[in-house]
Amino acid sequence: MSRVTPWMVVLLALVAVGAAPGDRASQQAGASPTIRDPVADQLLTPQNSALIIIDYQPVAVSSIQSMDRRLLIDNIVRVAKTAKAYGLPIILSTTGVTTSGNKPTIPELQAVLGDVKAIDRTTLNAWEDPAFVAAVRATGRRKLIMTGLWTEVCLTFPALDAIREGYEVYPVVDAVGGTSVEANRAGLDRIFQAGGHPTSWVQVISELQRDVSRKETLGPFMQILFDPRVPFVAAAQKEASSDARRGP
Repeated sequence: MSRVTPWMVVLLALVAVGAAPGDRASQQAGASPTIRDPVADQLLTPQNSALIIIDYQPVAVSSIQSMDRRLLIDNIVRVAKTAKAYGLPIILSTTGVTTSGNKPTIPELQAVLGDVKAIDRTTLNAWEDPAFVAAVRATGRRKLIMTGLWTEVCLTFPALDAIREGYEVYPVVDAVGGTSVEANRAGLDRIFQAGGHPTSWVQVISELQRDVSRKETLGPFMQILFDPRVPFVAAAQKEASSDARRGP
C-alpha cells in the first residue's frame, strides 16, 4: 500500500484500540466482542454463504460489452480473493472445455482459486447440470454469492432456479457482464424481480468482515479493499496528492 487515505486512518484507529468504542469495556475485561449467530445472521457471513463462479473463460470475457473488460477481470479476482480469505466454499464451473475445445477459466482467476476444480458442463443453465447442483447442495449454505458470464444467460438461468428452490441469491453486479448494457441490465432485473439481492465486491468483503476487531481476516480485508489499483483508492490517492501540492 503506497499511501494512507482518510478512511484507512479511521479503520486503523479502530484497530489500534482493538474494538469499536462500545466494545472497549469487554475487551479490557478479556472478553470477546459479542457477535450474532454467524449461521442464522440475515447478512452474509463466512459461515452461511458460498461463492459461485460460472464461465469466466476467454471466449466469454472477450465478448463482454457492458463494462470495461479489464475492470471486470480485476473485480472477479477481488471476489475470489475475498472468498479464499474468508474460507467460503467455492463452486467453479465452465462450459465446453472437455466437449467443445473451449479454453478453461482465465488464468488471472484460476491463479487465485488454486486447486478449486471446475465442473465442466454442456448446459447453458448450470442448474440443469446434476454435478453442479450437487456441489451447491453439498456446501450446506443457503446464501449464494453468484457471478457468471454472460449475465443474461449463464448467471440469470441458475440464479432463477436457485431462488425457486429457496436459496438466497446475491449477484455481484460489478463483477458480471453481458453482451450489451441492455442485456446485462435485463438479466439482473429478472433476478431481482424474482427475489435476488444485488451486491458489489466492496459490499461483499465489508459484509463478511464487518468488525475491524476480527483480526484474523483484517489483513486480507485491508489488502484487497485498499489495493492502490482499486479505482476509488487510486482516485483518493490522486486527490490527496493534489491537495498536498496545493498546500494549506
